[in-house]
Amino acid sequence: MEPWLHLETWLSLLTLTAMEIVLGIDNIVFLSILTGRLPLHQRPRARRLGLTGALGTRLLLLLALNWLMGLTTPILHLMGRGFSGRDLILGGGGLFLIGKATHEIHGRLDAAEEGHGDARAKAPSFALVLIQIALLDVVFSLDSVITAVGMAPQLGVMIAAMFVAVGVMMVFAGAVSDFITRHPTMKMLALSFLLLIGVLLCAEAIGQHVDKAMIYFAMGFSFTVEMLNLRTRKHKPVALHNVPDLTEDK
Repeated sequence: MEPWLHLETWLSLLTLTAMEIVLGIDNIVFLSILTGRLPLHQRPRARRLGLTGALGTRLLLLLALNWLMGLTTPILHLMGRGFSGRDLILGGGGLFLIGKATHEIHGRLDAAEEGHGDARAKAPSFALVLIQIALLDVVFSLDSVITAVGMAPQLGVMIAAMFVAVGVMMVFAGAVSDFITRHPTMKMLALSFLLLIGVLLCAEAIGQHVDKAMIYFAMGFSFTVEMLNLRTRKHKPVALHNVPDLTEDK
């Protein structure tokens, strides 16, 4: 109880909580994309279970710090370079994100071309969505826990920060998911974010460090531009003028 009487502990908790929320942005985006394909009445439950699973994964990794630190030991050597368990998990997660985002984008374009929209798209099973969320929770939790270990010396502070961060994400996940679902262009932007994060994870897996601040800046800038576009379309529909029809027979 004594550490909680010091100002440094509360400052550490506040800083770490903010970092956990920032690192959870990609988790919320992925959660929104997956649950957005479920029937409307199942989405809130899937989001709650997904975020609860994310919290559980983070706590288990915290309680298994010795195992987590052991993931940095090379277990596979290819082309003169060693790959640790962490590298393999990050690389596998990155490839999964790239494949999943590409599949979703391709599916949306196919549906648009055929004129079916999302209404006739076959909804995945509830269990399949939860399995995919659980797999990606492991990948997203690795960075979250490693960041927590580096920033806070006390286990209690790390656990408290994760509880608070996941609680905040639970409050806003529904609004984020609904917003992405209502705006098709925003959903495409979210899928582009997932592609970007997938490439980032693959780069980390092969030892190419990329500053996440650059990634989050790019995501924030793109989001701001798209919000301006949405505001423009709301007040005045955007139309192309004087564009020749290239498909017209001459």
